[in-house]
Amino acid sequence: MSEYLALPLAALPFPNIDPVIVQIGPLAIHWYGLGYIVGILFAWWYGKRLLATPRLWQDGTAPMKPEDLDDFLVWAAIGVVLGGRTGYVLFYDLARYIQNPLDIVAVWQGGMSFHGGLLGVTLAMVLFARKRGIPVWSLIDTVAAGVPVGLGLVRVANFINSELWGRVTNVPWAMEFPTGGPFLRHPSQLYEAFFEGLVLFFVLRLLTHSRLRLKTPRFIAGAFVCGYGLSRIFAEFFREPDQQIGYLAGNWLTMGMVLSTPMVLIGVWAMLAAKPAASVAKPA
Repeated sequence: MSEYLALPLAALPFPNIDPVIVQIGPLAIHWYGLGYIVGILFAWWYGKRLLATPRLWQDGTAPMKPEDLDDFLVWAAIGVVLGGRTGYVLFYDLARYIQNPLDIVAVWQGGMSFHGGLLGVTLAMVLFARKRGIPVWSLIDTVAAGVPVGLGLVRVANFINSELWGRVTNVPWAMEFPTGGPFLRHPSQLYEAFFEGLVLFFVLRLLTHSRLRLKTPRFIAGAFVCGYGLSRIFAEFFREPDQQIGYLAGNWLTMGMVLSTPMVLIGVWAMLAAKPAASVAKPA
């Protein structure tokens, strides 16, 4: 890899932003945690805006009240944290946590899986919707429309933390990450922030506001799941696989690809199976 070390002028300098925003005694606020908080709050705020826009819904009637999203906020946070942590333990580093089970609860040390978080929050949505008598797919559509913003913020936080960096490369925008050894690497966290966050959000916004796809339950959810899966698979070609797992086949297949492929298939099915919502009978 000496050829990469010989190209320091081709690399962009790593910004070295402190992962801790502010610390007061033992209490520290990290960019990573803030990304999750802002992402959840944005999806809540954006969902309420969608519910308050009659033209987006069949017969101009939203399938739930904005207050329902207020109550769901706590459910969503619990689903994301428990699901994300459980997914990381099971999918990425099970052997380590079997040997050190107390580390499972040490979430401040890092280790969250998007796929696990998705399963956790999906379960929370199903349970909450059934409890409130809300159409399940409509709740999932409403929440999914705003989720990419949080994904983008968390990926930027991964970049600030100098974690989940990319493969060794000699592209002009390569960076030498503090934790990535003396090699120039793809800033793959920023690739993911762009595609999983910015691009996916605006695609869903187009489908929501211009194509009025909230009138066909499960379409927005399907577009989100499929779009994330495709974005993640693309990014995995530039991202260094987790050290404890490595490549699953050759020097290209990663765990991220394996977990994202079913998402693409499920997303396509959901979009193809989407049908207009039944009209709501209005009182005479």
